Amino acid sequence: MKKYFFAAVLILIALLAEAQKGKQTTPGKAPDPAPAAETQDKYIRATTADILVNHFARKQAVAQRWGDYDVAKDALYDLIAEFPGNDSLIFTLAYFYYENQKHASCAVVCNDLLARNPKNAPALELSAVSYENLNIKDKALQNYESLFLVTNNSSTLYKMASLQYDLKRYGESITNSDILLSKPQSDSLKVVFTDAKNNSKEHPIKAALHNLKGLSYKAQGDMVNAKKSFEEALKIDPAFEAAKQNLASLK
Repeated sequence: MKKYFFAAVLILIALLAEAQKGKQTTPGKAPDPAPAAETQDKYIRATTADILVNHFARKQAVAQRWGDYDVAKDALYDLIAEFPGNDSLIFTLAYFYYENQKHASCAVVCNDLLARNPKNAPALELSAVSYENLNIKDKALQNYESLFLVTNNSSTLYKMASLQYDLKRYGESITNSDILLSKPQSDSLKVVFTDAKNNSKEHPIKAALHNLKGLSYKAQGDMVNAKKSFEEALKIDPAFEAAKQNLASLK
């Protein structure tokens, strides 16, 4: 997720560059003359806007550097008010809400970004994660499905299969697990599981997929294929406690 985070300083530099557009002169060319009296008011308003943008940008950068995230968010809103069409700024706000576990706000901000561009991959991912944290799994799945169509990312396909199992769409979960198992990328991918003691451990994604298939078969009453799937998971990763427990539950 962090690969999609736009550093605030870079965004602010871009904004300041944008604010200065049209003010540069061609080398060797004399600067534009002072505005005529009838345009003086417009000129003053434009100059005031530039001063405000510089102020908000510096306020946001300093507040973030000093860890005052409420002030940084306030300055970010000021910048968005000046540049409402800047998707990078709005995504930065969404990410701020995500990092501070305000998942409902994050999802709402992402929805606005997706209304502008339904193929915005960072917004799709952030929205999906937010809905998942809110336990709105059908909406999370919809966003992961859209994200997969844009990125064809194997980790996204695994999330889809997991959510389909949670939503009791067992056939779809098994199908997507098999698709991912057939991909060469699955040989090197890992997933993290948390045990009963809240300890996290990485396992090969292939073992996780076979375990997931076993759970889907078990939920449908197919104990034969459930047993085969759990055993296949343990062949790949003999230390996979979840698969051990699931296999033992069949006996």
